[in-house]
Amino acid sequence: MVSKQNINVALIGNPNVGKTSVFNQLTGLNQQVGNYPGITVEKKIGFCKLPNNIKANILDLPGTYSLNASSIDENVVIELLLNKNDKLYPDVALVVTDVENLKRNLLLFTQIKDLEIPTILVINMADRMKFKGISLDIPYLEEHLKTKIALISSRKGYGIDELKNLIVSYRTISTEPCLNASSIDPDYFNNLRKAFPNQLLYKLWLVITQDVNFLNLERNEIRSSFTKSHSDLKRLQQKETIKRYQFINDVLKVGLKIDSSVARDYRSRLDRVLTHKIWGYVIFFLILFVIFQSIFEWSKIPMDFIDASFASLSTLAAEELPAGVLTNLISQGIIPGIGGILIFIPQIAFLFMFISILEESGYMSRVVFLMDKIMRKFGLSGKSVVPLISGTACAIPAIMATRNIENWKERLITILVTPFTTCSARLPVYAIIIALVIPDNRVFGFLNMQGMTLMLLYLLGFGMAIFSAYILNKILKIKGKTYFVVEMPNYKLPLFKNVGINVIEKTKAFIYGAGKIILAISIVLWFLASYGPGEKFNNAEKIVIENTKQNPLQEDEFENAVASQKLENSYIGIMGKAIEPAISPLGYDWKIGIAIISSFAAREVFVGTLATIYSVGGSDNEVTIKNKMAAEINPVTGEKIFNFASGISLLLFYAFAMQCASTLAVTKKETNSWKWPAGQLIFMSGFAYVVALLAYQILK
Repeated sequence: MVSKQNINVALIGNPNVGKTSVFNQLTGLNQQVGNYPGITVEKKIGFCKLPNNIKANILDLPGTYSLNASSIDENVVIELLLNKNDKLYPDVALVVTDVENLKRNLLLFTQIKDLEIPTILVINMADRMKFKGISLDIPYLEEHLKTKIALISSRKGYGIDELKNLIVSYRTISTEPCLNASSIDPDYFNNLRKAFPNQLLYKLWLVITQDVNFLNLERNEIRSSFTKSHSDLKRLQQKETIKRYQFINDVLKVGLKIDSSVARDYRSRLDRVLTHKIWGYVIFFLILFVIFQSIFEWSKIPMDFIDASFASLSTLAAEELPAGVLTNLISQGIIPGIGGILIFIPQIAFLFMFISILEESGYMSRVVFLMDKIMRKFGLSGKSVVPLISGTACAIPAIMATRNIENWKERLITILVTPFTTCSARLPVYAIIIALVIPDNRVFGFLNMQGMTLMLLYLLGFGMAIFSAYILNKILKIKGKTYFVVEMPNYKLPLFKNVGINVIEKTKAFIYGAGKIILAISIVLWFLASYGPGEKFNNAEKIVIENTKQNPLQEDEFENAVASQKLENSYIGIMGKAIEPAISPLGYDWKIGIAIISSFAAREVFVGTLATIYSVGGSDNEVTIKNKMAAEINPVTGEKIFNFASGISLLLFYAFAMQCASTLAVTKKETNSWKWPAGQLIFMSGFAYVVALLAYQILK
């Protein structure tokens, strides 16, 4: 946990400099993720043991190019650095830079030095120096940048121990600024210094130019005395930037040498292929194809093991625990409900692994660049691809990621269409339904039909998001200009440690988030399915005996018949029967209807709900969830409930329906209005119903 006795270390840097890799090297798995107070920007805090038994709180701040903020993420960095009262205010700042982009990275470094915080310059990717023909004069750079430098390779772990030693001795690092920023307008800054003699000059300048406060000084209080027009402030900011780059150029002329004759660079050749106007798209879809084939192929054995284990655990609990209400709750409610979500850990982990590999390798930025050409035609920009791709993990952080889109119209459209992207919460629903209704056959000997179906569902969601964006772009009359800039990081082999930590953290967050909801819903569902009003429930045994006088049942058949009679006349059965007329045209029975309603809290609850209902319904506990669903028969038609027509109908319903209360809540927060989430709910649910209806009626 965060402790005031520990050294507070802020990790700061441009995007794509390996800041997260440095964070992981320092902290390992000793991390926690949360939100900054009052906003939904994610913060990561790690804990690190340093030499001499000293401990540190490591705060991984959002990536920023400078202290001239243009997004909410960048504001977070500035406000922390200005607020000494914040419990996470850094004792020392680590400015992480990329050895290949040192000139650009040093702009942020010189700004932070002006805040008079002990600052260590961390030059990352040192393992690429020989490959790129780069040499550095570290003593010269330390002297002129007035700091200590840690030359590291977060990929290979080189230099991390030296960095830890520098953190411990942070008090010896000079806090003297690299250059005098007030020289951009001496008269203006001298007057500012006289008005606020006890305040740091560069902090005052940031308060004037940025939408932030610090200490007890309100922004308006400072601006009222030092008013300048917007254009004048911009001119001074540009002048400041030019002066900083002049200083950086002078330092690097001596401190940095590049011998291009010994460099070996394959990046340009790869970019020509991976961002090609034809082959770029072909390669991207081939990568997607391999990913979804692998998700089904690799996860079969661990999924079957988890499914069988929970079925056995449920039976063991029923046999070994004392008979009673609590045992029924555990064996028929909690265990099947939790098992209904944990079975999908392998598939979710593989999905996060592939996404992490694409990001770590530098390929994801090429996808953003590539898709910008398509996005423009639909009223979006390449920046919209980041939330849409992030939506494959979860729509909530994906919607938050739209804060980097400056144009309000593009941002709003992206927020509204992102829930169409297939998120990991849909994966459990897709996986179980596909396994039930799509044959596990191969085409041409190597193409798995189930994997191809899963890929088509992902493409369908993405296609619907793009189509909806096109319609909204025509409907919404909001004007604005936007410019698309994306940085192409160097290609690199994904770091196994980073991928592993990302998979563990994301999967853990998914399980904990879904697990709490499923546990609560499983208990409620078990109660509703285990109790009911009236004679039909309370005298279920008598009714079954009366109905089977002509054909007496075996003991097991009798017990199942009684359980089914009770379930149909329980509270949940009554509720399900009430909504059955509305959903039967889609091919669903009342049990599926209950699962759909309960999954509004979170889509993945669908499978857990059915697992709980079927367990209470009297099926043998040792039968797995998948087999219980496969054996379910419609008593009216005599056909299987989960057949091809109803299965496709369900897949399409979940592909389009807004089955996530949390997504609606974050949409309201980001748009500051209930109008947009209400529109999302009505349109997506209505559209899903119509498409599912048509699919079932055509295919049945």
